[in-house]
Amino acid sequence: MTARDRLLDDVLGYARSHGLGDVSLRTLAAAIGSSHRMLIYHFGSREGLLAAVVARVEADQRGVLAAISAGSGADAVTTMRRFWAGLADPAMHESERLFFETVALSLRDRPGTEGLRESLVRPWLEAVEAAAERLGRPAEVAGQEARIGMALVRGLLLDLLATGDREGVDAAMEHFIARWWPAPADGSAAEPSPSAARPPAGPPSAGPPPAGSPPRPGTPGSAT
Repeated sequence: MTARDRLLDDVLGYARSHGLGDVSLRTLAAAIGSSHRMLIYHFGSREGLLAAVVARVEADQRGVLAAISAGSGADAVTTMRRFWAGLADPAMHESERLFFETVALSLRDRPGTEGLRESLVRPWLEAVEAAAERLGRPAEVAGQEARIGMALVRGLLLDLLATGDREGVDAAMEHFIARWWPAPADGSAAEPSPSAARPPAGPPSAGPPPAGSPPRPGTPGSAT
């Protein structure tokens, strides 16, 4: 492991516990036992560090998808539900906020974020296509389904972060799954949806769940 990788691990640990928000590089460096100079040396700028954090989280999530699809017994519905549950978990919310914030910086060509844009789509398409083919989807449609699924997951994650409506976004995901992967003709049942597994929500006066809590598995993101 390189010195840069070790620093990135330390920053990820801090981010998962505290978030990054508007924390300065000097404050962050002190918190992880490093220095402002070393962060600048390895990442160039605060924006460059944020882009590296997002890229690492996205790569980790692609690994999660591959592991779920490989272990789901060629069951596409179970794969989708497990992956979505992980992304929608409140423990992933801070990472997902950072994803959307950093993507916005990348789209405005902020120095240090140039490489992030290259990893926003193509690596995910390749990962989802591979999972889809492993789950028996025809190769000629796997690419289209990968792009649609990626867009849907990121859109629902943005919805969840903005509204806190877990029940609503779970229902939308179930609708998507039902359209793309209808129930088997033999009547066999897939793993129940995350919503079905959770107890009923409290009374309206209790209010919606906090929006800042990764998956009662983190959405795709990217995805971020």
